[in-house]
Amino acid sequence: MSDRFPPQIKYIIGNEAAERYSFYGMKAILVLFMTQTLLFQDSDATALFHLFVFAAYFTPLLGGYLSDRFWGKYRTIMTLSIAYVAGHAVLALYESRTGLYVGLGLIALGAGGIKPCVSAHVGDQFTESTKHLIPKVFGVFYFSINFGSFFATYMTPLTRRWFGAQVAFGVPGVLMAIAVFIFWLGRHHYVSVPPTGKRSDTPFKVLWHWLSHDRAATIARFGAAPVEAALAVGRVAVVLIPVCGFWALYDQTGSSWVLQATRMELHGLEPDQLQAINPLMIMAIIPLFAIVVYPWFERRGMTPTPLRRMTVGMFLTAVAFAASATIELFSDTRTVSGVVVTHLRELAYAGAPVTELADRYAAFFAEPIERISALWQIVPYLLLTAAEVLVSVTGLEFAYTQAPRAAKSTVMSFWLMTISFGNLLAAFVASLNAFDGVAYFAFWTGLMAVVAVIFTALASRYKVVEYMEPDEADY
Repeated sequence: MSDRFPPQIKYIIGNEAAERYSFYGMKAILVLFMTQTLLFQDSDATALFHLFVFAAYFTPLLGGYLSDRFWGKYRTIMTLSIAYVAGHAVLALYESRTGLYVGLGLIALGAGGIKPCVSAHVGDQFTESTKHLIPKVFGVFYFSINFGSFFATYMTPLTRRWFGAQVAFGVPGVLMAIAVFIFWLGRHHYVSVPPTGKRSDTPFKVLWHWLSHDRAATIARFGAAPVEAALAVGRVAVVLIPVCGFWALYDQTGSSWVLQATRMELHGLEPDQLQAINPLMIMAIIPLFAIVVYPWFERRGMTPTPLRRMTVGMFLTAVAFAASATIELFSDTRTVSGVVVTHLRELAYAGAPVTELADRYAAFFAEPIERISALWQIVPYLLLTAAEVLVSVTGLEFAYTQAPRAAKSTVMSFWLMTISFGNLLAAFVASLNAFDGVAYFAFWTGLMAVVAVIFTALASRYKVVEYMEPDEADY
């Protein structure tokens, strides 16, 4: 057994850090670019933001299909990265709604298409003798994501303020080009699992046949291995459905939380700059959990399995949005003053002096008061970041190990689709514009609590089966 990562991992990790800078940098300024430059309404900007994220995490189906069946992971990543770079160029050069739609479409195609391939490509570099390093490498992989994300979300809003939106969109485009170059440097070192070619035994076709036939008939037609791959995809897909709820809340750090920050005292910061808190915390919490928290539970006989970690994270997400609802309550002066004045006017029945006092307080609360500090958002960010480590970092590891070789990119695509449909849900709720202020955050808190209970029930029934590459691979 080896305790060292394969040497080619450094190229994939370097690529991921630069690519994530490009994506999160563009994404960080997107909502305020729409509301302040292109003059979108808040609800429309929020809906479009989440529709873009939906598209960026839906196209992994295409990327996974091309990778598994025809091109392989390396060629898929290199080809779709061209569209990715082009999307950044369009956003930087054309400051209009048309430029916005075209640029976001190309970025969604490129970013989404390479997502399942990059994460699965990391796992392909390991075999039976190094599989014990899989949790650690996915931790490093996620650390690199947040390393790029931190600098992107901190610097891009400042670039927007200093040089304008076009330069702010252009810099992430340059970083994406650098990401492609770094990945290309490792081309002679990668372990590349070959594509299977066009097949009649894909997981979707096998599962479709399963619905109308019994197990024996399905195995007789397709063979035992394709049936097992299809069943693995189906089992993982079912247990991951509730994770859509997590992403519906998590990605609002780029929409509703940014808009909430615009109503708070920013202390010289940009409202979209506060998103940098998340990756900064991630880089601290990942090693904390790996070195301290998880071993502490293991020593006490409470092994923090992936599904147990994800379950805790789901409930913690609801708590994070409850904290956001509390902040919204105290940042909404109309809500606070309305409650106080109502109570004071009830005292008016006691006599004229009390009525006079009530009117005096009513006049006081009618005046603008000092806005609540945006630093209070650190509390929900801390809770949501801990939930992210428990759900997202763990989910990458869980999804990869739960599928045989022929279906790994497909299963990783399903993992990414939970992000996609979570954002579609967020976009749908925003487009309805049915909730405002505290009610909006309270709605998501309650919904997430219900989703966490459903996930707990599904996880308790799931049977874990790990699939890893043999040391003597047949390719």
